[in-house]
Amino acid sequence: MDYIKIRFVDSPEGVDSEFRRSVEEMVRAAQPRFTLSRQRWRPQIDIYETGEEIILLADIAGVPREEIQLEIGPMTVKLSGIREGGTRRENGRYRLAEIPCGRFERVIALPVAVEIETARALYRDGILEIRLARRPPDRVYKIHIQGR
Repeated sequence: MDYIKIRFVDSPEGVDSEFRRSVEEMVRAAQPRFTLSRQRWRPQIDIYETGEEIILLADIAGVPREEIQLEIGPMTVKLSGIREGGTRRENGRYRLAEIPCGRFERVIALPVAVEIETARALYRDGILEIRLARRPPDRVYKIHIQGR
């Protein structure tokens, strides 16, 4: 007996997205480097915190430092750039292609507000390390309430 695989989607827009993804998976099986759309890939990120700072680690191996853009706000970090595709011999063909290339972008919401002015970033061995000092909590002022 044959089985039919059914996927449920939350909205009609999801049908188009699922259909496009299914077709792309079929085509990619024949030619792994082919894609129907130029979608952005998302680098893997680790976030941890100490008492004084928030530390983000982004896995962006193969991206030249000059191709990395980093934007830091009080509650967000945006990381974007480009990783070029690998070099391929003229007579070769891919059997497996899992390393994403092209444009990438991640916008990360931070768990606490940070000091933008003291942010530091270091790129070494394919890992981008971003260190952000926690912003001290705002001062609270007590006000005397007058009455008649």
